[in-house]
Amino acid sequence: MTAAPVTPAVLAAAPANGDLVQTVDWAAIAPPVIAAAVALAVLVADLFLPRARKEVLAWVSVAGLAAALLALAPLRSGDRSTFCLVQDPGACSYTADHFTLAVQLLVLGGALLTALLSVTETRDELPAGEFWFLLLASTAGAALLPASRDLATLVVALEVASLPAFALVGLRRGDRMSGEAALKFFLSSVTATAVTLLGVSFVYAATGTLHLTEIARQLDDVPPQLGTLAEAGVALTLVGFAFKTAAAPFHFWVPDTYVGAPLPVAAYLSVVGKAVGFTGLVLVTVVAFPSYADVWGPALAVLAALTMTVGNAAALRQVSTRARSAVRLLAWSSVGQAGYLLVPIAAAAYSSDIQIGATVSYALMYAVVNLGAFAVAALVARTHPANRIADYRGLYATRPLAALALAFFLLCLAGLPPGVIGLFAKVVVFAAAVDAGLGWLAVVMAVNVVVALYYYLRWTAVLFRAPDGATEARAARAPAAPRAPEAPGAVGPRTEGARAAAPALQLRVPAPVAAAVALTAVAALLLSGYPQWVLRFAATSLF
Repeated sequence: MTAAPVTPAVLAAAPANGDLVQTVDWAAIAPPVIAAAVALAVLVADLFLPRARKEVLAWVSVAGLAAALLALAPLRSGDRSTFCLVQDPGACSYTADHFTLAVQLLVLGGALLTALLSVTETRDELPAGEFWFLLLASTAGAALLPASRDLATLVVALEVASLPAFALVGLRRGDRMSGEAALKFFLSSVTATAVTLLGVSFVYAATGTLHLTEIARQLDDVPPQLGTLAEAGVALTLVGFAFKTAAAPFHFWVPDTYVGAPLPVAAYLSVVGKAVGFTGLVLVTVVAFPSYADVWGPALAVLAALTMTVGNAAALRQVSTRARSAVRLLAWSSVGQAGYLLVPIAAAAYSSDIQIGATVSYALMYAVVNLGAFAVAALVARTHPANRIADYRGLYATRPLAALALAFFLLCLAGLPPGVIGLFAKVVVFAAAVDAGLGWLAVVMAVNVVVALYYYLRWTAVLFRAPDGATEARAARAPAAPRAPEAPGAVGPRTEGARAAAPALQLRVPAPVAAAVALTAVAALLLSGYPQWVLRFAATSLF
């Protein structure tokens, strides 16, 4: 990997005449800084706002995320860097290139949609101040990570993105499943972080530098006595990031974490959390470790094949009548999708860095449609808290727009028309494997795509089936009959069943949830009509 070009923007940020004091490019670092500043503002404001006005925090957070998104506009040229080395202005700790901007667009856009889904949750169930602070803090770390060009900043950004996520998963107080999911997520993630830090320390010991471009140069000339240390460092670093991407066999935390977390948090982890892992993996492999492509290339190819196979096989086995089977299927589907995302990274070891564009293209498509699917799931959960796949039967009869949107999202994930963007994104990933000479991996991917068609189409078909029995339809038309009052404090299956059987049309859709569904549906339709907006990344070098 060649060093970043020394552009006028880089020279402007570099120290002059050996001076250690340098000018900070505030415009370049604005997106993560805005998210972090709003997080602190929300934390302080929560101390003074009365409980009745806590909803203000939600809209402040939404506005802050929107402002962070707008801060990307001045950076679209992709040539900004800051915090550079005195002796080498081309080696910087923060770089806002096209890869950075694409991932920050995904992260901030995904966090904004998560915030819209969470407005109602924080009003009804979750503590508002803690939730918004943790979400914004995690988003700030996730937005910092793609711009990180040294291992220290990369690890710090990774942990800033991950640590608040543990708390978000377990934020539903009194929920045993939520606490158990947070504990599993925390313990396994801490183990992966320890492995990553050990690998980073080995790499530093072998090269004497933390900057990614400098590591790439030094690994070409590692003394023979340090060769084994360098190889061990590369391998351990890859293991840590493989956990963050939910690659098999490091995927075991995904289903329980998604099921136990609040739905908006599960949506956030499935998109933003995954983007964090893949971004770190791209940076350490393609930018820092190109000399060891013969090590990480075959390893990632095997991980890609194993991950997509395990994820799709487990999704295929989901029982539609099981509680929370809809979220569990989306969790296993995200594992399978992670396998597809790994394919172009593995292909980059055999051909060129341009293959990374296919991963970025696929990640942007996946982010839009997967968040849309979770948005519809959050809508259905208002009337069917168990969120079984069977609960979606007849959704078209009660909420036709939501059913059409979910059907379109599922078809995009499956790669079937009219989900054109999903089809094109899969073709681009498939082509990356073929161009790199990984024909066996392309065959494995083709088989998995066919397997995934079954469970995506099965769920899609459920949406348009007639509801079970005619009683629900009659109940929707007839006036409600008087009901005997229940005993004070009576809860349990009867209460949940009554809520689940209530006609969906009787509950007003919250405006933020409706906005999230509409935004993702419009974005998916536009990308299907104009796929070149995303697929152009597949044909250009992002570094």
